[in-house]
Amino acid sequence: MISRVLPLLALALLGCATGCQTTRSTASAQRMARIRMQSEIPLEPKGDYFIARRYYKVDYKVWGYIRKPRESWSDARLVMLNENQTLAPDRAAHAIGSDNGYEYKVYGKFSGQRIYEPASNEFYPEFLLSKMELRSTSPAPIFENPKALDPESRFFPPPH
Repeated sequence: MISRVLPLLALALLGCATGCQTTRSTASAQRMARIRMQSEIPLEPKGDYFIARRYYKVDYKVWGYIRKPRESWSDARLVMLNENQTLAPDRAAHAIGSDNGYEYKVYGKFSGQRIYEPASNEFYPEFLLSKMELRSTSPAPIFENPKALDPESRFFPPPH
């Protein structure tokens, strides 16, 4: 009996160790990607555009975070998107939230208005969208907690 259990126990322990290593490797890779991203932000070309991250939450109507070039994600604003001029990519594709976590180069302007969002009972700045270009489908994380991108979660941490 013991001769059959020992090999199984060894395999189980090996699987745990391998899983732990993968988790550590993933976390390390994400940290390195964040460091690289933060070092590239000051090098972004100046211009009349914004950088945006789609931040989809099932229960909320906010669109995502928008920041000026060369500004940190901690300075980004969570916005309500006005799509009267052009549709956001997920809405145009009839796949709301399919671009959760994607990064875009965005053209438009802040209207100066604040729009009420009922699920959060908060007001958010309105961004008048005129054009959007995909930059990345898997950019470096801007949130310390990976649960932040879970569309079902009501967890709203600020980006860093």
